[in-house]
Amino acid sequence: MSATKSSIPADSPEWLAIVREKVESLRFGVVQIVVHDRKVTQIERTEKTRLDSSEAEATARRPGS
Repeated sequence: MSATKSSIPADSPEWLAIVREKVESLRFGVVQIVVHDRKVTQIERTEKTRLDSSEAEATARRPGS
């Protein structure tokens, strides 16, 4: 992905700005666009939290886990 931000034209649909904001604020995850009758009706964002492997192993070894 590019580090530069391109501007959204003023005449773009509102949903496009919403999708852009959700993607830009997401580190790991999925943004889904739901379309019904050729119109965007819903935008879903699923975010994942990733642990580096040493943190995950330490969590797995804790008593009571």
